[in-house]
Order: sequence, then C-alpha cells, then structure tokens
Amino acid sequence: METLAKWKIRIKDLLDSTEYDIPVILRGWVKTRRGSKKFSFVEVNDGSTLHNIQVIADCNLPNYSDIEKLTAGCSIRVEGKLVKSPAKGQNVEVQADKISVYGWADPEKYPLQKKATSREFLRQIAHLRPRTKTFGAVFRVRNILACAVHKFFQDRGFVYVHTPIITSSDCEGGAEMFQVSTLDYDNPPVKDGIVDFSQDFFGKSAKLTVSGQLEGELFATALMDIYTFGPTFRAENSQTPRHLAEFWMVEPEMAFCDFEENIILAEDFLKYILNYVLENCEEDLLFLGKRNEVDVLKQLKKVVDSQFNKITYTEAVELLKNSGKSFEYPADWGKDLQTEHEKYLAEEKFHGPVVVTDFPKEIKAFYMRLNDDEKTMRAMDILLPGIGEIIGGSQREERLDFLQDRIKEMGFNEDDYWWYLDIRRFGTVPHAGFGVGFERVLQFVTGMSNIRDVIPFPRVPNNAEF
Repeated sequence: METLAKWKIRIKDLLDSTEYDIPVILRGWVKTRRGSKKFSFVEVNDGSTLHNIQVIADCNLPNYSDIEKLTAGCSIRVEGKLVKSPAKGQNVEVQADKISVYGWADPEKYPLQKKATSREFLRQIAHLRPRTKTFGAVFRVRNILACAVHKFFQDRGFVYVHTPIITSSDCEGGAEMFQVSTLDYDNPPVKDGIVDFSQDFFGKSAKLTVSGQLEGELFATALMDIYTFGPTFRAENSQTPRHLAEFWMVEPEMAFCDFEENIILAEDFLKYILNYVLENCEEDLLFLGKRNEVDVLKQLKKVVDSQFNKITYTEAVELLKNSGKSFEYPADWGKDLQTEHEKYLAEEKFHGPVVVTDFPKEIKAFYMRLNDDEKTMRAMDILLPGIGEIIGGSQREERLDFLQDRIKEMGFNEDDYWWYLDIRRFGTVPHAGFGVGFERVLQFVTGMSNIRDVIPFPRVPNNAEF
C-alpha cells in the first residue's frame, strides 16, 4: 500500500530533487507527446509548477499503442524511475515502467492546443484556463497571496471572523446591491403598491453584502483586533477591466485604534504581503512579468522599500489643479478622485505610494469619523503607481450622536442600524479599519491588465457561467 507522501508527490518536488535513480509515481495531464516506434517523449504537468517533466516511454511497454495516442489534455499515471537527464534545459526525467490513462481528450475538441489563445477566449472556458501556463501561475500566486493575508494577521494576534454574506443593511450607501429573495418574481406579494418583503424568507428585504465591515466592528469591540476575508458583491453595471460583481475583500478592524495607527497598519500590511509573494513566487512572477510586459518584481520591490508619501485630499486637489495636465474629469474640491487623478499622484508626482487623507464628508461613508472642521472625515486612501487606489480606510465614528446625525444625512433608516448603534451605547471606544480589494492587489502583483483574469470564475454583467 502506498504511503500518503508517495501518493501525493508533486512534479515540482521531482524537478527540485537532488536524488536520482529512485522509484516515483506521478500523475498529471499531458502537454505534448512526440516519439518514434522505439520511444515516446511525453511532457506532463500537474499544476504545481510552470515546468513540465519529461517521461520516457519505451516501445516495449505493454500498452505502447495507447501511449502513442496520447494528446494534449489526456490525464495519466506514471510509475517509473527518476533519473538525471542527459538533455539540456532539464535536470531530471522519468523513465516509465508503466503508464495508465485516466482520461482521454479528443484533440479535435480539446480547446487548449499548442497555439496562442486570447485571454478573452479563455474567459469563455474558465473551467479549463487554469491548465494554461499563464493562469496556472496567476492562481498559484493568488494562493500564496491569500496565505500572506492570513499569516500577517494571525502572527499579530488578530481573530479571523466570518461575517454574513446575506444582510439587510447597506454599508457603503451608494453601491447597488443584489436582492436575495424566495418570492415569486412573476407574482410577488404587494402591499401599498410595493413588494411586501414581510412575506419573504427573512421577513424583510435581504441583499448580498457589499462589505463585512459593520459586523466586523461589532467583533472588534469584543475581541480587540479582528479581520474578515470573504466574498462581497456589487451590482454595478460596469464593463471596465477594474470591476467585478463578485470579489473578495480583506477588512481588518481594531479597537482602541486611532487614525494614524490605522495608516501604519495598512502600510505594514501592504508591504508584508507584497514581500511575502516576492519571497515565495519569484518564478511565477518572472514568467507573468514577461507575458504582461511589466517588471512586476521591480514594481513590488519598489513598494516594499518605499516610504509612503502622505498628503491631504485638499493638497491633492491643489496639486492636480496646478499640474498642467488635462484630465478627462477636472479635479475640484468636493469631488471624488478619479483613477486618472490617483495614477498621476502616484506615478508622476510622487513616483511611489501615496496616502491621501481627510476627504470631504459628502463623498465618504456615514460610519467615518468627522474631523473637528465638520467638513472632512478621518478617511484615507492608499494609492499605488499603475493601479491607483489599493486600500481605503478610516477611523470609525464612535460618538453616538454624530453617527445618528450622519445616518439621517444619508437618508438611511436608523432602526435598520439599531445593533450598530448599540456598540456606541455600551462601552464605545475609538476604533479604525480599512478595506482591501484582494483582486485589485492581485492585479498589481501579477501585472494582469484585466481584473477578470485574476479570479477563478469572474462574475460580471451578462455573465455568470460556471
């Protein structure tokens, strides 16, 4: 009986091996096969690495006629010996004693043949695109980046909290939300001319969350430092390469934390996860950099080694107005910064990361703490070259009366937030946090130009396949 370690051997481990003439068992998918009547050279990959391993199959194997039929996409099991390779460009190869075919792939129908394939086409076959070199590299990096997120917070004593995906409250106050309902869409119950959600599954209108922050704050006021890391949803009808309808957010919340401490943690977090990827994904990053014509290693190292510049929103607007640049959306105080503004500040003005603080209250969420001028909030955005905003955060409003006033200003129903207000009624404390779009970071890390190519199954308008 095979041991688990032997059963689960990866091609990556074989390629890194310094031992030769040892028995091995490997499993994977055929990339190519070439050969003659005496030998077949089969390139096999199992997704653990960019590189294939070459399997040498002798014509004396009992099922050699089957081996000759192997084409791209077929899955096989190989038993044999790992030997030093005499060929250039590879350290080892496997001399097969036995090859079993798990599954065939009809070459007339299998869409991943040895030819250039557009990323637009690959999105249509997202169930197969992880088998390509590019997307295998992207999703290995995604795995390491997720590991870095958890490691950063776990090493600092943060508690991982799973916040609801279904909610009855709107955190952002502006983003469209997906409705969750079991009502008959063709004949919903109606009361006073509107849909009567009291007859729905939850007894009220329910939606998919845009953020786990509000619930995260509740746990921070009990467990001190927490973070959430889960899917969020926004029903924005956008087809840009920067937007998804379903994406993952990282949202830490810290009790007894002020605005400056929040900024320090955000900077430390960003540098840590980027450095972690640099240390653990160099080969995949080099490959992706060449494919995307972006020196991602240099880009990441620059952020890791940078001192973050810090300016207020008011200063940012003045810099934009005096830049001499012709922006599509002219900068003006009271208007949100656009991507073109963010990129100018990070790329052309400061040539590195920028923290913009103290935004007008009219363009920020109700939960952010009001400054003493009563015009701006203790809010911050971190901007990076090439991508713009990467982190948004704030000190939260811990004063009950101020928070109630902001809820009214936003036109929300205070009764819907009774539980959120309670943490200001019972032992309120200064607290702060920030949010990070995981896919946005992954775009920056990999150099991929479209955000749809850094999530396994992109959800966008008119597309919810797989």
